[in-house]
Amino acid sequence: MVRTKHRFASFEEYLSYDDGTDNLYELFNGELIEMPPESGINVQIATFLLIQFVSLLGYKRVRGHGLELEVRGEPRNRYPDLTIIREEHIQQLASRNTIRLSMLPPLLVVEVVSPGELQRDRDFIAKRLQYQDCGIPEYWIIDPQTKSILVLELIDKTYNEIGIFSGDDLVISPQFNEIKLQASQIFD
Repeated sequence: MVRTKHRFASFEEYLSYDDGTDNLYELFNGELIEMPPESGINVQIATFLLIQFVSLLGYKRVRGHGLELEVRGEPRNRYPDLTIIREEHIQQLASRNTIRLSMLPPLLVVEVVSPGELQRDRDFIAKRLQYQDCGIPEYWIIDPQTKSILVLELIDKTYNEIGIFSGDDLVISPQFNEIKLQASQIFD
């Protein structure tokens, strides 16, 4: 990750910044940290799920890795691999693909775990706490290493495990029970 020299006093100041590129940055302690490209397997899994959810919900409510999510703590923003947004977000995101803390949270966030212990901790611990704090009703953690999907549901402001799905298990989504996926399909 490459650190830039810009320092921001607030998230609002960061939002008005434009470096003239399409680079994605996490805002960490006022500094921008450029996000590296995703691995091929992560993109493949996220694209497969994007297609599945688009066929269920339509393309306007399904966002890929470019959606930015403001969170509390450090870093101050995240870029989930896949996000299912609310109908009202479509208009709110027209000028900038950022869901602010002042907005209702998205309905579902999916993260595909990147290789390495640091990345595992980030998805299973740090992001889990940040997404829980944002009030996101459902969070999927997809682990290519173990070929499993952990589905979490927000109940009384705390994530509860719906299950860990692998092999021929049908993935159970509390909000999107119309989606019929075997865990193994996600990793094929």
